[in-house]
Amino acid sequence: QVQLVESGGGLVQAGGSLRLSCAASGSTFTIASMGWYRQPPGKQRELVASIGTGGNTNYADSVKGRFIISRDNARNTVVLQMNSLKPEDTAVYYCNFNIAWMRRDYWGQGTQVTVSS
Repeated sequence: QVQLVESGGGLVQAGGSLRLSCAASGSTFTIASMGWYRQPPGKQRELVASIGTGGNTNYADSVKGRFIISRDNARNTVVLQMNSLKPEDTAVYYCNFNIAWMRRDYWGQGTQVTVSS
């Protein structure tokens, strides 16, 4: 079992920045793909950004150029730097840990991000 602890959510004005962090327990972080998802009010959960074991990244079109995902394997941590935030970025953000070939898939508890206009 992997525990994921998220931090960094909060309330920010449009145009501002927030930094989300997710710390994973255990010793398999380096072989896991990590991702950030979000679920806006009344909508389905969607992928925001992901980062593979080799550092390759993938972003939703809506956040390209504004968000940056990174990982620190020494600290078992993945970070989502969110810049130029918009009200439509308001959502609960979830960290995801995935090792597909081991069928390991874990979620954090979620952290609220609210962007006011």
